[in-house]
Amino acid sequence: MATLAKRETRRFVVVWTQTLLAPLVTAALFLAIFSVAIGPSRGDVDGVPFLHFLAPGILMMTVIQNAFANTSSSIVISKVQGNIVDTLMPPLSPMELLIGYLAGSVARGMMVAVAIGLGMWLLLGIEFHHPIWALVFVFLGSALLGAAGIVAGIYANKFDQMAAITNFIVTPLAFLSGTFYTIDSLPPLVQNLTRVNPVYYLIDGARYGVIGHTDTPWFGFLVCVVTLLAVMALCWYWLARGYRMKP
Repeated sequence: MATLAKRETRRFVVVWTQTLLAPLVTAALFLAIFSVAIGPSRGDVDGVPFLHFLAPGILMMTVIQNAFANTSSSIVISKVQGNIVDTLMPPLSPMELLIGYLAGSVARGMMVAVAIGLGMWLLLGIEFHHPIWALVFVFLGSALLGAAGIVAGIYANKFDQMAAITNFIVTPLAFLSGTFYTIDSLPPLVQNLTRVNPVYYLIDGARYGVIGHTDTPWFGFLVCVVTLLAVMALCWYWLARGYRMKP
């Protein structure tokens, strides 16, 4: 299991310009574009500058996208290249496979979060109100989307299937979760639909950790933990059955 975790971590570390530097640049571009386009005219949001409100959402969005990509790409590439057997043949239990894959996603998500968090502090002067909560939600987001990436990687047998899952499921969940706006401005029906999205609670939790934006971090924490356990249970079940993994 430790060897699998090391492999999953080294996969993204050796190409750090793509997996660590590129997300930092992308997050900086998002902030720059919103600052130039609507930042000055937007005013404060719940008593904080718009960029300070926006930055935690972009941080969490970047974290979950990278965590999802780490596990999903690892499994799909192994299946397409035909070397998934190298992972399945060693005497690893389904839980050990699950933890080994998740270790890489969590490590990548945490590294991306630290890099973006340092940039937010140095360039925007944002001080973290509740740093422990911020780390907890970054960990939960990395683990949850890492587990979702395992589900997607197991289900997809081709790159176009994975692209469809990313474009039509993961990206909408990330963008329509209050990343760039407060849901208080939405119609009541859309607000209720947004609250069904677990990514909303990750974004909201990150905002609480950075700017103290929410009053109910414990509820969001509970939703994220329950969702994570449910997705991990599905991963374990599919890995135990060898569903769409064995030739």
